[in-house]
Formats: sequence, structure tokens, C-alpha cells
Amino acid sequence: MSVERTLVLVKPDGVTRGLTGTVLARVEAKGYKLVELRLVNATRELLEQHYAEHVGKPFYEPLVEFMLSGPVAAAVFEGQRVIEGFRSLAGSTEPTAAAPGTIRGDLGRDWGLKVQQNLVHGSDSAESAEREIGIWFS
Repeated sequence: MSVERTLVLVKPDGVTRGLTGTVLARVEAKGYKLVELRLVNATRELLEQHYAEHVGKPFYEPLVEFMLSGPVAAAVFEGQRVIEGFRSLAGSTEPTAAAPGTIRGDLGRDWGLKVQQNLVHGSDSAESAEREIGIWFS
């Protein structure tokens, strides 16, 4: 099997709550290798590229506003099946329903806001990972 790469974002809620190290440590503890890391104050232009497939959807603008609300820790991890592995480790995008033992299940909750603040993002495919890594690490 070939080694994959994925983009992992610790979103502003995770950074603000001081969970960046916890999240990154959990990914490393799973056995994936951290190969790039940066703290980014995302611009609207960067987020428009990242979330291009969601333009026009009702959650798009609240999501962009949330992602502009504070710094984002952007990381690239690599390893066998890292895309699938991280998405499993992250848990359901709905923190209340996310299984215990997952990042969102253990550390996330519903805050009753316009957009779900669910701590992390992980690429959903090899193609998305390549595109997203290019956006955040250009």
C-alpha cells in the first residue's frame, strides 16, 4: 500500500479552547506522521477556495464566518489509509451523536449556534487531500 497524505484542520473552536495539542497528539498516537504544521488566520479567499463546493448552500456563509473567527491549526499527516483513519478518529460531524472515543465525541458538543462548531476537518478523499493541502500550504 502507498502512503497517503491528508489535511487536518483544528478549527477556531478547537484552537480557542486550547485543544490543538490534544487533537494532534491523538492523531500521532494513532500512528500517523505529522509532516507539516502551521497556525493560520484564514482569509475569506482561502476559505472560498476550500469550501467552493458548498457555495450557495444555507450553511456556507455561517461556516465561512466561523472559520474567520480565529486561528486555524493546519496540519498534514501521512500514513497508510490516513484519510479513512483520521475521519474515523474524528467521529461524526454532529458532536452530540459522535461516538465516545472519537475527537468530536470526547471533546465536542452542540453550542446551539448557526453552524456546527465541531473542532476538526479532515479531507474526505485523496483528491480532496491534494487540493486542500495545496490551498493551505501553497
